[in-house]
Amino acid sequence: MNETLRTGELPEAYAERRAWLTEYFDRTAVRAWEQLTSDAPVSGIRRTVRAGRDRMRETLLSYLPSKLKGMRILDAGCGTGALAVALARRGAEVVATDLSPTLVHLARERSQESQLPTAIQWSAGDMLDPTLGTFDYVVAMDSLIHYPAPALLAALGTLAGRTRRGMVVTFAPRTPLLATMWAVGRMFPRADRAPRIEPISEREMREGIGSGAGFAGWRAGRTQRIVNGFYTSQAFELVGPNAVTSGGVS
Repeated sequence: MNETLRTGELPEAYAERRAWLTEYFDRTAVRAWEQLTSDAPVSGIRRTVRAGRDRMRETLLSYLPSKLKGMRILDAGCGTGALAVALARRGAEVVATDLSPTLVHLARERSQESQLPTAIQWSAGDMLDPTLGTFDYVVAMDSLIHYPAPALLAALGTLAGRTRRGMVVTFAPRTPLLATMWAVGRMFPRADRAPRIEPISEREMREGIGSGAGFAGWRAGRTQRIVNGFYTSQAFELVGPNAVTSGGVS
């Protein structure tokens, strides 16, 4: 499957879900995400999601070096740009991409309010686009959780081939609690519903990375589950073959 991705032929499950996500984030839910990622008042349900996302962002950042000057980082699925801005503040050369042109436009506007030491390269399109180049690190916060496990691992395997030091990503953990919350969430008003997610177990993640298919020289690193009200997601570190091994990816 990873060989297929490298030749530019996306697996059907990835391509189909990508089309759905483009429609969802660029049209159906763009205003809701604009509010969720701002300081605007939101419902109690969304407040728990906002707080959970804040915790997850800080967790992913903690897996990366505090100083990123001279390093090139892909923010894969940048949304409204909070993580990209945080990376730029550390001195990284950030390429931030998202399927939604509307969210990318909003992210660019918001970033102009920050005094950043380096400019962010904003791009609307597929995170797997080879023209984006190569990277020292890749971050993907809650952008791959909507893909079935084989497509998620294939996408990571493709990115691994263009990444030198490491990747910090999230996945939706397969737990009874999350399954129950997803079922309950289907009864919420449409404005409070989350987009469809595809749970995967930590074991599947580790076995996928250890399989060698696209991950030669890579290994699983740290992981942490963040649960806050109606937000559940798991941070996961992938350590690359050229990582500086002083306490993980650094």
